[in-house]
Amino acid sequence: MKLIVLDRDGVINEDSDAYVKSLEEWIPIPGSIKAIARLCKAGWTVAVATNQSGLARGLFDATTLGDMHFKLQQLAMEEGGRIDLIVHCPHGPDDGCNCRKPLPGLFQQIAEHFHLDDLRGVPVVGDSQRDLLAGIHLGGVPYLVRTGKGSKALEGSLPTGTQVFDDLAAVVDHLLGAKR
Repeated sequence: MKLIVLDRDGVINEDSDAYVKSLEEWIPIPGSIKAIARLCKAGWTVAVATNQSGLARGLFDATTLGDMHFKLQQLAMEEGGRIDLIVHCPHGPDDGCNCRKPLPGLFQQIAEHFHLDDLRGVPVVGDSQRDLLAGIHLGGVPYLVRTGKGSKALEGSLPTGTQVFDDLAAVVDHLLGAKR
């Protein structure tokens, strides 16, 4: 199985320091949905792992989150792609869970869902250090995008071996061996 794990806010859709709280605020980054479709057409399985502390903070509810994910699925299908699994952490930063990135809980859920012992060699795409750290706990290969908070993440230290790309479309070009 060719599996890839994507962060959501800042990788697939625009991010906001005020949180993405509604369907209207969920806006795809140009080229991201087509990039997902290209992966699917090339035989990749796409999973999304996303922290959604806005739930714990009362900024939106589970129905709204479901609507955002339905919109993501719908847009991907319109381009000939799909998201095979979406997992999210609904907790706040002080809730003491194991699923909030940079902890590996979401990635453990993904591995279990696909009956994998680990995620060794699986590309993990994020726009922050915590996205990448969560994935490498299980052997994932870190890819940082400059979209979202990615440019700011470049100012800090990144996991060893992190490859940096302008956006998700550039990561997909790299993985598929295509030239833009």
